[in-house]
Amino acid sequence: MRTGPGSSRSTSSAARAGTQGDFACSLTVTDIATGWTEVRTVRNKAARHVFCALVEIQAALPFPLLGIDSDNGSEFINGHLLAWCTDQQITFTRSRPANSNDGCHVEQKNWDIARRTVGYWRYDTPGEIAVLNQIWPALSPLINLFTPQQKLRTKTRVGAKVTKTYDRAQTPYQRLLSHPGVLDEVDAHRLAAQLQATNPAAARRQVADLCSTLLARVRRKTVTRRAQTAAVYRSKIKINNRPENRATPDESTTQTKRAS
Repeated sequence: MRTGPGSSRSTSSAARAGTQGDFACSLTVTDIATGWTEVRTVRNKAARHVFCALVEIQAALPFPLLGIDSDNGSEFINGHLLAWCTDQQITFTRSRPANSNDGCHVEQKNWDIARRTVGYWRYDTPGEIAVLNQIWPALSPLINLFTPQQKLRTKTRVGAKVTKTYDRAQTPYQRLLSHPGVLDEVDAHRLAAQLQATNPAAARRQVADLCSTLLARVRRKTVTRRAQTAAVYRSKIKINNRPENRATPDESTTQTKRAS
């Protein structure tokens, strides 16, 4: 996404957990220039759910959304999202196929924010999705207002030795202030007031409490499903062991063959 001056861009991607059936996905959107990151959870990768989450994230961003650079999934590459971007005058680009490192900025946030916060459990119930979407707004001030980040400035290779230099660590909010004209007065006052009013320790405790609630839901669901699976398995054993289902001594599953 192009946000603000120059070549400021953001990237969005969906991170999955689980492989079969319907499961929740996290939509991560990060601005490359400032590192500002927002996350939302959708019930599956259907384009309509991802689109609704993207519109919600656009409303939560403190700066205008000028461009989207997505991966190549059908949840992004579709006519509905393209028409919306055209109508909103948003530049829409995508990463190159078979070049996973094109989305390195957002993939790093998928790990550092999404997976480190809520883990690798499978979330597929409405209650779990509701708790997840309470976690991300509570986590957003901690990430964007209080967590400093360093950006790579140069990387020099001499033979096998690689030397990297980084800029001074700043929070996404501080980097946003370094781009004059991006924030309007309303958003600038709102962010300044939020910075003064937010207690990082209290916000961290709130996130921890929500994560505990989420984990309790997942564990209850896992125990219930395992019990149901075990009950089905035991019922099949009982059915197969009924006298009428047992083979008689003179029956054979493999018939003998006579030599010709």
